[in-house]
Amino acid sequence: MKIAIVNDMPMAVEALRRAVSVNPGHEVIWVAKDGVEAVAHSARRRPDLILMDLIMPTMNGVEATRRIMSAQPCPILVVTANVGSNAGLVFEAMARGALDAIDTPFLGTGDMRKDAAPLLKKIDDIEQRVAHDKVVRVDDQAEVITQPLPPVGLVAIGASAGGPGALTTVLGGLPKRFKAALVIVQHVDDMFLAGMAEWLNQHSAIPVRLASEGDRLEAGVALLAGAGGHLVLKNANQLGYTPEPRESIYKPSIDVFFRSVCKQLRGHAVGIVLTGMGSDGASGLKSMRDKGHYTIAQDQATSTVYGMPKAAVSLGAAVDILPVQAIAPKLASVFPA
Repeated sequence: MKIAIVNDMPMAVEALRRAVSVNPGHEVIWVAKDGVEAVAHSARRRPDLILMDLIMPTMNGVEATRRIMSAQPCPILVVTANVGSNAGLVFEAMARGALDAIDTPFLGTGDMRKDAAPLLKKIDDIEQRVAHDKVVRVDDQAEVITQPLPPVGLVAIGASAGGPGALTTVLGGLPKRFKAALVIVQHVDDMFLAGMAEWLNQHSAIPVRLASEGDRLEAGVALLAGAGGHLVLKNANQLGYTPEPRESIYKPSIDVFFRSVCKQLRGHAVGIVLTGMGSDGASGLKSMRDKGHYTIAQDQATSTVYGMPKAAVSLGAAVDILPVQAIAPKLASVFPA
């Protein structure tokens, strides 16, 4: 895997070089001391993965992530001194397309392999996801047919890379007394789930909290899938978690939740696939459309990563393809106050 490092601290750069070198299959192809250099290097030589610091003297990691994902998209892992104390910036970077985040490795125990293990695990997870996504075949020429909107009581949303930003646009555009329940499945590491729910809540017109086992759907409340397996609708109005399918690369899986909606919901639902890498959610959204539910895919122009929405469109899963800023008004028209 060809890896780039963006960090202005020589000791951090050296620690990252040494950690990456533990895996002979990884190669550091360039180092940038700030976001400006990172954007320039990315344009000349696109890496398989960028290890992006957040705090730098010229163009921080959030803005660098935004520019790289807009011009030369590639997987970005935030690696910073203290993820916890920089949670706000971490979520901003994820909103711009970063896939995950981890503390800069401390190589002080004398056991290099052990010290590097958490970072290498993150890198391996991203490499596995990228390899999985490359086998997805999609067709840009899928026909999209608009049909009348059925009455619904649930909005099911799936998102991945760039999702936090898209979600703030959707949630922030909804009326405070929104007439439907929302359930969100966002690909994110378990350690960030509680913080992300709080961060989304700060940017939302309606309350956002983590979904717990046994939670019931409630109009005007958004529930974010948490840890513990795949979030599913266990009956017509109650959520829960299941370990199956265990082989799924994404946990929680958007497809798994969408299919549970098709199986359990007695009424109608709206399914939405937002920005993200890969194809999770595409087949589930197609199942929802085939069941008669109204479905939306975010358009390419406003997607940070046009992977999941593209796959959904290619399957004919989307009734409508909308820019992210048009999704909340559309939902408000489906659920008039």
